[in-house]
Amino acid sequence: MNDHMNKNVKIWLVLATLVAVALLATLWATIFVSIPPMRPPEELRPPEILPGDIELYYTVKTVISTINITLLVILLIMYINIYTKTKSEFTIGLIIFSMVLLLNALASNPLVHWAFGFRAFGLGPFAMLPDLFTCVALAVLLYLTVKY
Repeated sequence: MNDHMNKNVKIWLVLATLVAVALLATLWATIFVSIPPMRPPEELRPPEILPGDIELYYTVKTVISTINITLLVILLIMYINIYTKTKSEFTIGLIIFSMVLLLNALASNPLVHWAFGFRAFGLGPFAMLPDLFTCVALAVLLYLTVKY
C-alpha cells in the first residue's frame, strides 16, 4: 500500500514539475524568442504563414523542448537510482541513451540558440514536430519507468 502511494506521489510530483517548467518556458519564450528582422523576399515567403505564426511555432518548440529536457533529467535521475540498486548493464544503456537525448534536447532548444546569439526562422510547424514526437516517446518511457 505504501509503495502504491509513493508511486502516486512521484507521478504527481513529476506532473507538477512539468506544468511549472511548461509555464516558465512559455513565459521565457514569449519574452525572448522572436523571428529575426531580416526576412525573405516577398516572392519567396509563403502567403499562408504569417510572421506571428512563425513566432508561435518557435514558442511551442521552446516549451516542448524544455519539457523534454525536464523529462530527460527526471528519467536520468530515476535510471541512476535504479542502477545504484541493481547494477544492471541494461540500466547503464538507459543512462547513456538518456544523456544522449538530453544533449539533443539541449542542442535543439531555441533558448539555447538565443543564448548563443542565433535566432529562429523559417521552418514553421516543422520546427516543433520532432520535439513533439520526442516528448511523446519520453512520456511513454517515464510512464514505464514509474510503473515498474
